Amino acid sequence: MKAILTLVSSFKYLLLPVLFLSQNLSAQNTVEVSGSITTTDGEPIPFANIVVKGTNTGTSADFDGNFSISAAPDAILVFSYIGFKKQEVPVNNQTTLTIRLEEDVAALDEVVVVGYGTQRKKDLTSAISVVQSEDIQKRQTTTIAESLQGLAPGVNVRGGGQPGQEARIEIRGLKNLQNANPLYVIDGLITTANRDFNPNDIESVQILKDAAAAAIYGSRAANGVVIITTKKGMSGPLKVSASSKMSLTQVPTYDLAGQEEFARLNNMAYDNAGLPRQNLDMSVNTDWQKEVFRTGLIQDQNVSFSGGGENSTYFISGNYFGNKGTVISTDFDRLSFRVNTSGKKGIFSVGENLALSNSKTNEIGGPETLRGNPFIDVVRMFPTIPVYDDANPGGFGYGKSGVANTFAANPVAIANLIDREVENFRIRGNIWAEIDPFPFLKYRFNFGYETSFDDYLHLRREGNWTLNQPYEASFTNQNKAQSETRIIENTLTFDQQFGKHDVTLVVGTTYQKDKYEQINGTKRNLLVNPNTGEYFDVLDLGDQGIVGGFRNESTLISYLGRLEYNYDDRYLLNAVLRRDGSSKFSDENKWSNFPSVSLGWRISNEGFFQSEKISDLKLRASYGELGSGNIGNYEYMGFINTFGAIVLGDGQVLYPSATQVRLANSQLRWETLKQTNVGIDMSLFNNRLQLTADYFIARTEDVLYSFPILHSTGNDGNPPIANAATVENKGFEFNAAYSQVVNDDFSFNASVNLSTLRNSLVSLGNGLNESIQGNTITRSGEPVGMWYVLQTDGLFQSTEEINNYTNSEGKVIMPDAQPGDIRFVDLNDDGQITNEDKSVVGSPWPDFEMGFNAGFRYKNFDFSMNWIGSFGATVYNGYHSIVDRFDDDSNYRSGIRPWTPENPDTGFPRVVKGTSFSARSDSDRWLEDGSFVRLKYIGMGYNVPENVLGKIGFDRVRVSLSAQNIITITGYDGLDPEFSNRDIFQRGVDLGSFPNVRTYSLGVEFGF
Repeated sequence: MKAILTLVSSFKYLLLPVLFLSQNLSAQNTVEVSGSITTTDGEPIPFANIVVKGTNTGTSADFDGNFSISAAPDAILVFSYIGFKKQEVPVNNQTTLTIRLEEDVAALDEVVVVGYGTQRKKDLTSAISVVQSEDIQKRQTTTIAESLQGLAPGVNVRGGGQPGQEARIEIRGLKNLQNANPLYVIDGLITTANRDFNPNDIESVQILKDAAAAAIYGSRAANGVVIITTKKGMSGPLKVSASSKMSLTQVPTYDLAGQEEFARLNNMAYDNAGLPRQNLDMSVNTDWQKEVFRTGLIQDQNVSFSGGGENSTYFISGNYFGNKGTVISTDFDRLSFRVNTSGKKGIFSVGENLALSNSKTNEIGGPETLRGNPFIDVVRMFPTIPVYDDANPGGFGYGKSGVANTFAANPVAIANLIDREVENFRIRGNIWAEIDPFPFLKYRFNFGYETSFDDYLHLRREGNWTLNQPYEASFTNQNKAQSETRIIENTLTFDQQFGKHDVTLVVGTTYQKDKYEQINGTKRNLLVNPNTGEYFDVLDLGDQGIVGGFRNESTLISYLGRLEYNYDDRYLLNAVLRRDGSSKFSDENKWSNFPSVSLGWRISNEGFFQSEKISDLKLRASYGELGSGNIGNYEYMGFINTFGAIVLGDGQVLYPSATQVRLANSQLRWETLKQTNVGIDMSLFNNRLQLTADYFIARTEDVLYSFPILHSTGNDGNPPIANAATVENKGFEFNAAYSQVVNDDFSFNASVNLSTLRNSLVSLGNGLNESIQGNTITRSGEPVGMWYVLQTDGLFQSTEEINNYTNSEGKVIMPDAQPGDIRFVDLNDDGQITNEDKSVVGSPWPDFEMGFNAGFRYKNFDFSMNWIGSFGATVYNGYHSIVDRFDDDSNYRSGIRPWTPENPDTGFPRVVKGTSFSARSDSDRWLEDGSFVRLKYIGMGYNVPENVLGKIGFDRVRVSLSAQNIITITGYDGLDPEFSNRDIFQRGVDLGSFPNVRTYSLGVEFGF
């Protein structure tokens, strides 16, 4: 913060001598013009812009609309402000002016970016949500996806607290069987908006949700489209803005047994199993959560410069974002820089948007399943195990036979013995040019370019982190990669009115080429610096070198067209056709067409419609088809291994050979999403209340998926992809927003959005009816990943109950059970508990989700909050499945009261070391209601009054306090009901997910 203040202040005072000198040089030929700027009703317009036409000289009005500027006697002053018509006034030796600006009705209509053009929001005939920059930037987030949570219906976002973690975002549910992100378009450049993108640069976000809205992007739009518009400069004097936000973060923790409670339960489990107790080291009492978790720190520093003359504008910004994670050995840093400029001369316009960023992530993690995840390691390690032990290789404590019989991993050891760093330097931007030969015709050329340089480092030092771990020499694995994308677009726009007919026609072509190449290497037995003990991680210092590399390329060519027709502002038509050809498919399947059509009827403009309360009422309906080719570049080709050999002939001569090692499907074709949407938009009470509702049916056919095949086929690697499944989504979305300015001192707003969604797998294809993965089953006609487990029916209280638990033929179902064990339901009545007794018992998909946003402003104070909620999902508590099993040596949950003959009145089974019925992971014992309501954000701010600002030389100063994730109402007993699992078939499994962190932020913003 101090650095930014120094930078801004220095910049400001460096400008003063230059401005003073220029004013003195021209003072003899200028006059001082002052006055006021108001609306036609006489209301002052604060901070309106005044520019001397043809120059870069300009100023801004004060809060009361008063201004003063030096200009030549024959100069022309240009007055402008958002939402008002620009006005040019000759000076003519006048020293006092009173300016009244007229409202620009067209400017007051909100304009929405829809892809290769814009539309008035009131004229939309498809499902598009708009999110403003102030709603995005008030939260402390790493990526844009996190900032969208709860702000738009039909947009599901799940994030996490790991530094640099990218949130999962789904628009209108499951479109296929992959975790494909929506398409991001930033200032016309098709790119990504991941962790190296600065959310502070955003001006607005448009989310294209239905097929009619997204069809203009054709084959890449099946998962929805997020269009991001970044900030631009405005005509007027230089404006400098800066902000600094510091945040403390805290991670939720488990309620685990301490040393004494752990020892008591562990001894009980060994006694019940008839095993000798462990010789627990009671001199040690380690709180593993305190060793691994810490208070995190986030800092977000921004500075921007903007302005321009009559014919050109500029916006320049810089950002530093640093996140010291709440887990040891985790952090994320990002530096970014942006320059957006534009200029106009006659019928020609030109501009560019350029962004540079460098991000670096340090991650913690090991190579084995259930090891290296700190949220699992802290649960599995005993409190009687020391953090450090000089007797072990590397000097860290972990399991020990007879003393600590666990194969859990020491997370502190992993943090010290393994380094994982990912660094990325990205350049992205576009250059555009426009020619307007006629008022109704515009040609636009757009060239986009993006390149990314990626560096990955994995360093493994000598030492162990778990019991019986074999010796492994030190090694480093590194790779360097570069990706490159080039986009060339040409579009022609015709826009003309013919009486009551308003026609807009857009046609164009696009060309995109993507390239990715990587080189990698590994070296073992690294040298160690004898002075510092640090390992040399350069690849020329080691032995047993292994090198590799590859290159991928793909090309997409497209033709597009869109017709917009508006008759008398009552009847609306929007039709789109896009044709895409991709190198990812064979010649006979490269091309596909993606059409859409949408209609709108503005009932409120009909002569028969008379209502004083309803300001606007519109019905709309749409149908569209979108594509998806989210597969590798060469999936339709067979892979040949040329390193083989074969012995032939009488002389048994060795000849080189080649063989196909991976099966391929040459008939791959596009996935096709067919979506129907009907909706209604309504505004009431002079647009203070706005209502939107949509119902949609989306069906994806020819879903691309890799189903398992037999190894006897000779396939080496992943199974070949096929167009097999069909997926369907049905849902309802509702949004209501109310805002009102009560008076000059007080205004308020509130909005609520609701979404319901049901997905189902219409068919699996390939002759399959169901697919079982883990504890879930996916069947034709049912939602994906339904819970498929054994059902429990209480505890056995006695041997008599066990013997009396029989099937219809009198066969004892669980003869090996003991009192205190869980009773399982024999669904098929065969007298035994097997996988045949499993059934569908719940869904991981919520019945509905909601978002609630509210805020108010009173004089210089403002307040806002954001709640999110999810209801009806059944989730798998992986934490409980570890600490409540007792068959494996881990720590336990604090406060449990297991079944004993003296304590039979409990729902917790008897504890026993080793295999037992109660330890089964495939039962409904671990399923819980995942419903929750969370206060995602709450904050308040204070704007320093004008009379104080004048004394310190700033135009604006704001101080804010906020908090995130501080209140969660839920019955779920895991760390975070808002967890994220990217495996579609295991969507509801919470096993070591990084939880969202509680965040407390202090921010300062100022400008001049």
